[in-house]
Amino acid sequence: MKTSVERLISSYYTTLVLLVIYALGLALATLIEKYLGTEMAKILVYYSPPFFLLQLVLLINFIATTLKHRLLKKRKWGFMLVHFSFIIILLGALISHLFAEEGVLHLREGDKSNHIRIETSEGTRYHTLPFSVELVKFTLSRYPGSSSPSSYESEVLIHLDGKTYKSLIFMNNVLDLRGYRFFQASYDRDEKGTILSVNKDVAGRNVTYTGYLLLVMGFVCSLTGKNSRFRQLSRQLKELRSGAAGKAVATVFLLLVLTPAGASPLLDAVQKNAVDPAHAARFGSLPLQSYNGRIMPINTFSSEVLRKIHKADKIGNLNSDQFLLSLLAMPDMWMRIPFIALSNKELAGYYDLSEGMFAYIEAFDSQGNYKLQEHLEKAYNKMPAERSRFDKDLIKLDEQINIVYELLHYQRLNIFPRKDDPKQKWYAAGDDLAVFAGPDSAFISGIFFTYIEDVRTGLKERDWQKAYETLEMISIYQSKSKTFDIDMRRIEMELRYNQMNIFRFCKIGYLILGGLLLVLAFASLFRKRKGMEWLSSIVAGGVVMGFLFHIAGMGMRWFIGGYAPWSNSYETMVYVSWASVTGGLLFIRRSRITFALATLFGGIILFVSGLNWMDPQINLLVPVLKSPWLMFHVAVIVAAYGFFGISCLIGITNLSMLSIGGKKRPLLADRVKELTIINEMSLWIGLALMSTGTFLGAVWANESWGRYWGWDPKETWALITMLVYAIVLHLRLVKKQNHAVLFNLMSALAFLAVLMTYFGVNYFLSGMHSYG
Repeated sequence: MKTSVERLISSYYTTLVLLVIYALGLALATLIEKYLGTEMAKILVYYSPPFFLLQLVLLINFIATTLKHRLLKKRKWGFMLVHFSFIIILLGALISHLFAEEGVLHLREGDKSNHIRIETSEGTRYHTLPFSVELVKFTLSRYPGSSSPSSYESEVLIHLDGKTYKSLIFMNNVLDLRGYRFFQASYDRDEKGTILSVNKDVAGRNVTYTGYLLLVMGFVCSLTGKNSRFRQLSRQLKELRSGAAGKAVATVFLLLVLTPAGASPLLDAVQKNAVDPAHAARFGSLPLQSYNGRIMPINTFSSEVLRKIHKADKIGNLNSDQFLLSLLAMPDMWMRIPFIALSNKELAGYYDLSEGMFAYIEAFDSQGNYKLQEHLEKAYNKMPAERSRFDKDLIKLDEQINIVYELLHYQRLNIFPRKDDPKQKWYAAGDDLAVFAGPDSAFISGIFFTYIEDVRTGLKERDWQKAYETLEMISIYQSKSKTFDIDMRRIEMELRYNQMNIFRFCKIGYLILGGLLLVLAFASLFRKRKGMEWLSSIVAGGVVMGFLFHIAGMGMRWFIGGYAPWSNSYETMVYVSWASVTGGLLFIRRSRITFALATLFGGIILFVSGLNWMDPQINLLVPVLKSPWLMFHVAVIVAAYGFFGISCLIGITNLSMLSIGGKKRPLLADRVKELTIINEMSLWIGLALMSTGTFLGAVWANESWGRYWGWDPKETWALITMLVYAIVLHLRLVKKQNHAVLFNLMSALAFLAVLMTYFGVNYFLSGMHSYG
């Protein structure tokens, strides 16, 4: 009996079963949290005795397998260090769970307190601090001209041992005193009080951080150590390539569907009477203040508007600037042109709107009543989780119609700053301009309408001189009346960035060149010629040029926004594409087909990023994202997605070759072995990046608001993704499961966990990462 128990507890098969149960339990917990709440998820799963027991059994299993397989004697230092680090991390988490103190300190300006409020399962209690904290002043800073917070900070006095110290607490800037750490959490609505989260967890934090450090060291050893699995795979690949020549073959199907816009006589008329492109471009170069306070060129604003309304970058042969000026100059015609995109057929049928594209006037009945009003109020009165697909699409449709309404009434175009305005707000011609006085009032109330009349004159007479002159007057007013410095270099760079359309060309280049590389790989499999090698090298050079263009685009976004360009869904997709091509370049000398697949994957990711539901606009950062940890955490974790994507495509390619008789054909069999090795190497790199990035995020969370793990759905699914790929990589340890078909199948299916972490959590679950 003892022997069978020992065999069971030290079995790699047991390891896989435990990891699968662990991953499924975490996935179930995220569903419980969605439907029953966070506290119930913690009670039933995260903090439940069975969950603690499962983690304990995993630790025992690791120790038992280490002893059984004599890993110490085999000097598997990287393997040992990675797994040992998880023991330390779990130990730190246990110490934090048992001994950490977490509470809240609420202060009004002028108040002093040495008590923090602690919420427990037994109720509320208060803990006395060994010092007092006094709030001198709370300051909420907003982006110029908007209500969006830029930062919030608390100026406090610390009264300790008869002495007084001054300190400043704000997001990502912590007050650390005698083991207690104070974090800026929230504030009172009247902006006269602050809410600070307080945490004391010296032992747990130090132990956990030690575990994170050991984890990184372990992965470095695993990827570079002489006896590591990664180096072993590298040697196998080198031996395999020296003994056989040729390339692998894969078939990639890409379906491009072109949907022509519906023709309209009125649309034809406005296209024939289009605004002069040069003048539209000058109009598009004017600075504008967006609703959230960001200063950008009108060209960016018009592009965003057209994408939201029309779901395209152009309407007919009109670019976004021409469209906006035409709409302002000929509103009566545009109200009757079907250009508002509508994909929901149920909405179109219910409100009697034209399918595909409908006109603005169709949203109103014969009495001028807004058709959507009744059901729209009901939709807004529902909780977000209770809204149906019809409700959500109705709200989006209302937003599109409202944008058109505001533009027809000369709103949203905030191009007029007001001198000495403390809020630094800019105004549109259709806004209430009573705040302006004197000559400014007379100028602003009439100049924009004069300009629109000059545009109409230009359309009739094809003479744009007056329009240019009036536009220049507006530009001079902006430069004289602005309440803060505008970096015109960023405005000019943004115009250049918009015109270059970098990522669209990268997408096309990656798809075409990646496809060509695959065709050449297929051809060289049957007949290898020197000319084909030269052609492959030329195509590869084209990919490198596209890659450098890609880097330039990311650099331009970084300069324009003033932060690392991976803070939202669109930017991270662009970054994943870059990371996947980077991964392909790392393997280019070992396998040209891997490079081709990585390039194709980069193109596919950019294709997805260019779809209508992805918003490419450059936003201002919320306060919590103003941290250097953003750059490191997101850059590392998202780079892992690129390598996982490469492995997914390699897995599909290998399965395709095996299905056409790869085992019976020696040439194909060698290529399957080669790609399987590269597949595993890519997974190791991806898992190392995923784990490191996840725990860098934990450090960021701890340094920002005092807890490094809160079982937020995004955090949990990142951990699930780590477990899924750990299972795939540990399959080889079970002899019966160590074969190419299962490994390549699992490497492809595992990518579903990445998709759930990246997309699924945002759309099906909820949590703190909604800003990402």
